[in-house]
Amino acid sequence: MTARHRLDALWQRGRDFLGTDLAIMGGAMTWVSDRHLVSAISNGGGFGVIASGSMPPEVLRAEIRATRELTDRPFGVNLITLHPQLDQLVQVCLEERVGIVVLAGGLPPATAIKALKEGGARVMCFAPALVIAKKLIRSGADAIVIEGMEAGGHIGPVSTSVLAQEILPEVRDVPVFVAGGIGRGEAIVSYLEMGAAGVQLGTRFVCATECRAHPNFKKAFIRAGARDAVPSVALDARFPVIPVRALSNEGTRRFMDKQREVIARFDRGELDQKEAQLEIEHFWAGALRRAVVDGDVETGSVMAGQSVGMVTREQPCAEILAELVEQAAAALEKRMAVA
Repeated sequence: MTARHRLDALWQRGRDFLGTDLAIMGGAMTWVSDRHLVSAISNGGGFGVIASGSMPPEVLRAEIRATRELTDRPFGVNLITLHPQLDQLVQVCLEERVGIVVLAGGLPPATAIKALKEGGARVMCFAPALVIAKKLIRSGADAIVIEGMEAGGHIGPVSTSVLAQEILPEVRDVPVFVAGGIGRGEAIVSYLEMGAAGVQLGTRFVCATECRAHPNFKKAFIRAGARDAVPSVALDARFPVIPVRALSNEGTRRFMDKQREVIARFDRGELDQKEAQLEIEHFWAGALRRAVVDGDVETGSVMAGQSVGMVTREQPCAEILAELVEQAAAALEKRMAVA
């Protein structure tokens, strides 16, 4: 058996589930994972996923149709469970015959899972712990994504390697995809050998040629090292902040100053608890768009995973995917030679 045949066998379950040549999903990144990047990942043999973010239903419909104009390969849609129009977005996905819908951003309502499955779509959900993975499977999830804190954007407290050890040996009845901090093929092989059906990468695709992110945003990724991608910090336990991993910049420093200012005003009785919390949370409103679309990488939110240090140049999606496969096959070849 050749190394490539071995790789195909390892991720066959993931390939079958996604309907792709490679069991590599593109992470859904708001303002980044649009028709251009999604179709390029799918055309390269992977599985692109549209990041619906805060899109209203008809904008999502247009994005799905535009993506179909650019690829005839399978792709999915990521829906944020806290979206106020979640039910309408689910309906759009069903009407547009999206095969796989990824529900993210909190525990998905059982009604959304039920509606998607009854409409003929398969459902993927994020599980930050084994107990939640089992609960989601009981609720009807067809596949699970486990994403560690090395990822970019909103993160949980547990690393990818620990989540993989906790969940992969225990969850066998549905495919499990691993995400967070993956930037090379050797890591992909390790998770596949632990029992993963496939992987998801986000940060690695930001500097794809086909990605329409602002040149400044891409340059920030190329210049950055792993240590530059840091989680946001909550200064006071009374005002919890869901941590977001992004490149440290002037915006990060201003966020700390903002928290100090709001906490001081709360302590002086100028704001109540809810007002103070909202003011802290609203600091980053529009900051991701400013960075990705407008190129403001100084005060915007440059969300990036720790694998950003492995992003060294702009490349076509097909080349990135081919590199990952080549690295994975080379790692397997070494294992097979020793065996």
